Amino acid sequence: MLKLNWFYSLEVSQVDLYKAQSQRFSGTYESIVFERTAVVEQEHVDKIAALIRAFGREPYKIGDVISPLFGGLLGRILAFSGLEKTLQANILIENKAMADYVALLQQVGEDFGDELLTVLQHNLVDEDVHTAWFTERLADYILLDLKD
Repeated sequence: MLKLNWFYSLEVSQVDLYKAQSQRFSGTYESIVFERTAVVEQEHVDKIAALIRAFGREPYKIGDVISPLFGGLLGRILAFSGLEKTLQANILIENKAMADYVALLQQVGEDFGDELLTVLQHNLVDEDVHTAWFTERLADYILLDLKD
């Protein structure tokens, strides 16, 4: 249960991270991507909360209080440093999330049922897609910067 609450808190912070970045880069294509990424992360929050409740527990309240504050603050700080640094940090954050999802999937096995495995696998795929987009956009950004 502790691990699921870790993911709950992580995903809550990512929602606010990407919302803050979307606001900072308002009017750009990246803003739209950050906004859509926040929507996907909110889906992760909702699914993990449902899993925790299915096990007869409630998500830790600290995840509802501290995580949004941390995510929003981090998102604003990163966005202030510019798009390149923002994308680099997002890649690191998503890589950490993916590593944690892989580790939990290896621990869980099939003992906890298909629903848990499916949610964890789908969340892992989403994080991978986010990382791929951030990486591709960072490469494009660097190439455009080199041409100027």
